[in-house]
Amino acid sequence: MQGYNYSSGVWQFEGHGYVPCGTSGVCVMQVFGASPHNTTLMLRVYNGSLYYYNESLLVPNIYDRWFKLNVIHDVNASRLNVYVDGDLKLEAPGRGGTFHYFKCGVYAQDNESFYMESRWKGIK
Repeated sequence: MQGYNYSSGVWQFEGHGYVPCGTSGVCVMQVFGASPHNTTLMLRVYNGSLYYYNESLLVPNIYDRWFKLNVIHDVNASRLNVYVDGDLKLEAPGRGGTFHYFKCGVYAQDNESFYMESRWKGIK
């Protein structure tokens, strides 16, 4: 899923995600657009856990269950908040850029598994 481009204001992604067991080394959601990087946010799955990039563990045991994801991007304040199942899991600074958009799906990263899948519903 690719959404609308935006360059200012407060924008929110909401959706229900599902990552089956066996999917690892993938990005399942991102805020595209940054400078000098390509992305402002990446949510990745490694060995059944959800991470901010490959640095900070957000949620262990994400496999084989539906989870509600909300990402709020305040461009002007250069802030992102990530909520999983209604709980704040991450507050992160923005990473610059002149435009942004939300993406979800499955995108290979480092040490990716042969099997890769994510499912999404209720995207707003």
